[in-house]
Amino acid sequence: MDRKKDALDKLVAFLAKRDGIDKLVKTFQYIGKLSHYHLQESHPALANRFQKLEIASGLSRKAFRTGRFLTGYNALRTTTYYPDWKLQTLAVLGNGGEMVYWFFDHFVWLARVGVLDSHLANRLCYISCFGEAFCYIFFIMAELIVIRRGLEAEWKCTKELEELLLEEESCSKLAGSSVISSSSSKAGVSLVAVTERIKQVKVQISKIRLQRVMSVMAIIAYIADLLIALAVVDPNPFVNHAITLGLSGLASAWAGWYRNWPD
Repeated sequence: MDRKKDALDKLVAFLAKRDGIDKLVKTFQYIGKLSHYHLQESHPALANRFQKLEIASGLSRKAFRTGRFLTGYNALRTTTYYPDWKLQTLAVLGNGGEMVYWFFDHFVWLARVGVLDSHLANRLCYISCFGEAFCYIFFIMAELIVIRRGLEAEWKCTKELEELLLEEESCSKLAGSSVISSSSSKAGVSLVAVTERIKQVKVQISKIRLQRVMSVMAIIAYIADLLIALAVVDPNPFVNHAITLGLSGLASAWAGWYRNWPD
């Protein structure tokens, strides 16, 4: 008999994914950033170690993402599978921007480790982050549409469920009646069908709610990563502050943990 998967089994499966490793190392990266900011005056030597953790984690994540731009390219090839032109258009714009982001991110990594001219790093990073910021705007719009449609679908399912519960109650009373046997028999058959449909509607509602939670987690991650990208594209005291970047990085990482954690 197969045993039920526990937390350790799920952690192993999570870390076996490239996204799982990326979210773990991203957590290290932004813990390092926040720790460096907090300790740089009181414990400069320790703060320097955390800064090294941040830099090493950032470079490691770029190495892990080698070839990731092919994900965006492949998504562009499959946009015909989207249900309508709105989501399809947002998918094309979002995945196009993401492909630019991942593609130039490879060269940013090569420049920062010294394979390419280090002077190219800032320019390449700007192009990469511009594509990143561009894609997240459209991904957020797509998730908001999914949430809105999910709420409409849930409302319809809820109304149907209410009607089915009333019908189930009526069938139960009629099936329990011994006055008219033929009517009782038909009511029993109807009761089985109604009960089965109630189960299906409840499952459908559960799926809609789960999808909404995942969409909210995605929006949190996109907004957090958008702030990080803006620190390069449009630097200002707010987005470039260590606390803003650190908290945004952790929010993105932990939302990614939730979305990629095995069931």
